[in-house]
Amino acid sequence: FWLKPLCSGSVHQATQAGYPAVFPTPPSKMPSKRRNNGRSKHGRGHTAIVRCCNCFRCVPKDKAIKRFQVRNMCDASSQRDLRDASVYSTFTMPKLYNKMIYCVSCAIHARVVRVRNKKLRASPEGRIYVRPNFGGKGGGKGN
Repeated sequence: FWLKPLCSGSVHQATQAGYPAVFPTPPSKMPSKRRNNGRSKHGRGHTAIVRCCNCFRCVPKDKAIKRFQVRNMCDASSQRDLRDASVYSTFTMPKLYNKMIYCVSCAIHARVVRVRNKKLRASPEGRIYVRPNFGGKGGGKGN
């Protein structure tokens, strides 16, 4: 509708009749919080759906927060027993790599990602994640 002039006839006739020769402006674009709208879709219309490992919510694959959880296959005492009983002197136990996929709300709740202000979101140093140390030397509930 914004391609038609406000009155009938030409623009010259409209200005002579006392009407402003102004076309209504198209609707303005909504402001967006992030340049990529929180996704890495870029030109694809649809992406596959994955499930959050915490709440089992459906999340688009490109929007989900993905982290690898690296753990030892067995605890420290069992690892020591295996090292003592092993024939090989320099045997290293393989590690378990779990790919954890979170929805945005679970990732914020579990402190996998943090809420950052606009300046930090835009700057390169805001992209570097520093794992918080909550007052203690090591991680865990007892410290």
